[in-house]
Amino acid sequence: MLYHNRLGSAADIADFRMEGDGAVSFPRGRLRLESLRPPEDGQDANIVLWCPADFGPDITVTWDFWPIREPGLAILFFHARGRNGESIFDLAPRTGPYEQYHHGDLNAYHVSYFRRMWPSERRLHTCNLRKSYGFHLVAQGPDPLPAVLDAEGPYQMRLTIHRGVTSFEVAGLPSFRWTDPEPLPGGRIGFRQMAPMIGEYANLQVTAS
Repeated sequence: MLYHNRLGSAADIADFRMEGDGAVSFPRGRLRLESLRPPEDGQDANIVLWCPADFGPDITVTWDFWPIREPGLAILFFHARGRNGESIFDLAPRTGPYEQYHHGDLNAYHVSYFRRMWPSERRLHTCNLRKSYGFHLVAQGPDPLPAVLDAEGPYQMRLTIHRGVTSFEVAGLPSFRWTDPEPLPGGRIGFRQMAPMIGEYANLQVTAS
């Protein structure tokens, strides 16, 4: 076990960093994340909440997820570092627009696992893995999560990176597996949401893979 956080109270995320105009609460004893801005503000309404820990390249990340309100989008950033190896917290401030994360001054992977913002995404549910710098779609697989109307949860997400191979599972069901010939060396993880989505999170764990 490299890291464990139950995400159950404000004290649990005292060292986390919010980018964008977001709010956190714990109405059910788990982290609820939402934007304070209306979706009409576009990319300026989106938010990222970063975990303070820095991890190596070979890890397994699990967390429990509940979709509370849609439309919207949920992403996990991982292996995020500056393009020259810096801590992401030493780079220029970011405020939530996606371009700052895929064409800014950091490298990262980002897996979008609840893509329900646009009609095309709601017609066919997929999980997408991208790599930045850049907006490179490198893997895609099915997303079995139900719509908010039918969701109960918790749904455990499992992301494993080992020697450049990234695999992702949703509630025990495999979604995709991809091998990066030039894997990123590790870094930080962060939860991203696209307004007006509200999501809840608990039991964040990181182990060596």
